[in-house]
Amino acid sequence: MLTLTDVRKRYGNLTAVDGLSLAIRPGEIFGLLGPNGAGKSTTVHLAVGLLTPDEGRVTVGDGGSPTNPAVRRRIGVAPQSLAVYDQLTGRENLEFFGRLYGLAGAMLAARVRSALQFVQLEDRAGDRAFAYSGGMKRRLNLAAALVHEPELILLDEPTVGVDPQSRNAIFESIEALRADGRTIVYTTHYMEEAARLCDRVGVIDRGRVLAVDTVPALIAAHGGTPTLVVARGDGEHRVQTADPLGELNRLAAVGPVGEFRLERPTLEQVFLRLTGRQLRD
Repeated sequence: MLTLTDVRKRYGNLTAVDGLSLAIRPGEIFGLLGPNGAGKSTTVHLAVGLLTPDEGRVTVGDGGSPTNPAVRRRIGVAPQSLAVYDQLTGRENLEFFGRLYGLAGAMLAARVRSALQFVQLEDRAGDRAFAYSGGMKRRLNLAAALVHEPELILLDEPTVGVDPQSRNAIFESIEALRADGRTIVYTTHYMEEAARLCDRVGVIDRGRVLAVDTVPALIAAHGGTPTLVVARGDGEHRVQTADPLGELNRLAAVGPVGEFRLERPTLEQVFLRLTGRQLRD
């Protein structure tokens, strides 16, 4: 549904995207992970046609470039910086964005009504957006990306600053979009979100793809060995081992064992192993 082939993008002497290739499959949620400055935002801007690559190509669906307005209409974007006009009502916001995509009349009204229902804002549709909570604005931001019923949806940090109830509602909306056959590119810094939602995950850094696979496969390949944590009389012992049962039996043979648990590798550990632990401010 979205293909980036050997794409490069430079800003002066800075290479933001450096030979990046990705193929996003129809109907999947693809997580795009990377530290600050990894090239995620530039990749998203290339994917939606706001930027053109210096080298390589970006294609949507059957081969069209997102710089083509007809192709771009197949794309919906919910940016991290809210695309919400505070002085307009929720309904007016969606009507505005719908008109930008050429919707009018009964079709516009139906799409706006459907988008408001989808994000559970129909009861507040007549309120101005400045009166919305942070979570409501995030849901309206999502609705604005969906009002024209796009095939490809890019969600950039869609749960930043929202409460647990709104986060869960956004998750359920995203899962419903996948069930409806939409293709979603999901950028986030929250590893547990990517682990829950994404069919596949791509980790990028310094404009290059480091790894792409399902979350279990990434953990198996890059997560390292599990850690056995055992409480004994002299304190807590942590042992990395590929044979936790054998290690537990060995410790029990030496002396009494109290509580114990097994800490399995996580996607966050994969991320840190691939991109490093250095701060990226």
